[in-house]
Amino acid sequence: MNYKETYEAWLSNPYFDEDTKKELESIAGDDNEIKERFYTDLEFGTAGLRGVIGAGTNRMNIYTVRKATQGLANYIIKAGKQAQGVAIAFDSRRMSPEFADEAALCLAANGIKAYVFESLRPTPELSFAVRELKCIAGINITASHNPPEYNGYKVYWEDGAQITPPHDTGIMDEVKAVTDYAAVKTMDKADALAKGLYQQIGKEIDDKYIEELKKQVIHWDSIKEVGNEIKIVYTPLHGTGNIPARRVLKEIGFENVYVVPEQELPDGEFPTVSYPNPEAAEAFELALKLAKEKDADLVLATDPDADRLGVYVKDSKTGDYIPLTGNMSGCLLADYEISQIKETRGLPADGKLIKTIVTSNLADAIAKYYGVDLIEVLTGFKFIGQQILGFETGGEGTYLFGFEESYGCLIGTHARDKDAIVATMALCEAAAYYKTKGMTLWDAMIAMYERYGYYKDGVQAVTMKGIEGLEKIQKIMTDLRTNPPKEFCGYQVTSFRDYQADKITDLASGAEKPTGLPKSNVLYFDMTDNVWMCVRPSGTEPKIKFYYGVVGESLEDAEKKSAKMAEAVTKMVASF
Repeated sequence: MNYKETYEAWLSNPYFDEDTKKELESIAGDDNEIKERFYTDLEFGTAGLRGVIGAGTNRMNIYTVRKATQGLANYIIKAGKQAQGVAIAFDSRRMSPEFADEAALCLAANGIKAYVFESLRPTPELSFAVRELKCIAGINITASHNPPEYNGYKVYWEDGAQITPPHDTGIMDEVKAVTDYAAVKTMDKADALAKGLYQQIGKEIDDKYIEELKKQVIHWDSIKEVGNEIKIVYTPLHGTGNIPARRVLKEIGFENVYVVPEQELPDGEFPTVSYPNPEAAEAFELALKLAKEKDADLVLATDPDADRLGVYVKDSKTGDYIPLTGNMSGCLLADYEISQIKETRGLPADGKLIKTIVTSNLADAIAKYYGVDLIEVLTGFKFIGQQILGFETGGEGTYLFGFEESYGCLIGTHARDKDAIVATMALCEAAAYYKTKGMTLWDAMIAMYERYGYYKDGVQAVTMKGIEGLEKIQKIMTDLRTNPPKEFCGYQVTSFRDYQADKITDLASGAEKPTGLPKSNVLYFDMTDNVWMCVRPSGTEPKIKFYYGVVGESLEDAEKKSAKMAEAVTKMVASF
């Protein structure tokens, strides 16, 4: 069927509810809107589903959620793992509780028990719950930091990480095989409860999760000494972080935690921000105002599902609050955690620091300094989780720290996804430790730059919506792949990595070797002077992303070099 026929089928099929039909009737004269909603099925990719909420095959709604869950259920049943059950969490977004229940009742109708959180919870706690309850899989209803019209559906496997090969492609195939929405199974909630196929979870998991976080504290002594002096401003950005972040900080000894009142309560409309993303300066406006009133030492913001952490730190010399990028805060925490493990108990001989391929090369310098192995993985925290699983099953390798440039890291192995709650706790602990040494977190950052070099990393995300946008993104990737630049922004390209072709080409000699990583639509350009650029389409949004990094002689020098790279990227995008 073409998109118009599919649209008409939804209007006439008694399976779809009246509210859905009314919404579709309201767009009857808008061919472009009908096409956008029905020209394809909302793609179930390696990150699950993510899309605009609304009626249609290319939208997030109860029917696309049921269809995805039926595919997941079929995969679990074929694997003979249905007895283990599935954990389900959701965030503060529109329709999140409803989508969670639809997923649970589809699983129940397939004979698979669903453990559903009683109310909203952070993404890392869902990852923890999958492992704690020994589930075969987990489902998280969230669209992370996307605008309010979006929602999403992430799938986790029994190791607590988002699905990786072979499970990702196996589940994707099963979801695609579900072509008749009306054939998807569901059941009444009362029946599911009566049959023990739907179980609410909450406090017991919360308590165990918080205890696991507290086990990661290294310097209780520093917190005891100065924890009552440090002032912390925190905002959950209307999301899931409020209760767990405040709880863990209070329980480890931080007394002066000020929560931004306008952003404290969950609200899927995100009324105080247009874009609830701790990477955006706008998200910090209210928090910085409160920080100045309280003379706070650091300002923290978690995104709606509390897997990403944004940070501002106070420069005591100027009184200014300085934003830390995800690369900066990740490297600050990596250096703190590894240095203090070394100081307090010694580093293991097989210690590993893990980063993604688009993350700062400052991580490489940190690993080299401490004599630990640096492992590079594809973009997506699930690949860091995959490495941790490999250490456990292979009996070799000790996880020390893992992070990605997009404001996400993991301390400990209680979860297998990035955890902004444990990062919040660790940054406050680090602030206490450095305070006992007469330093602020910004002082610690400068000390790192002095030791390793002034690394500066940037990213430009270019939005290209709709069918035309998708075609342009594909054209950019094809052109760069077939005609890779030999020079960029005054730097010579020394090697070209095409992860789709699994090939690294040395431009001087023409020698080729494999990337050593799974195939992915990513291009990477190594350049002279330790400069690099990476290009990849977003896996969750209609964007193409350009990442780049430089090393300067000073902060000012690094800023200038990075600004020139940003200009060169903008000019290149405009040329396509």
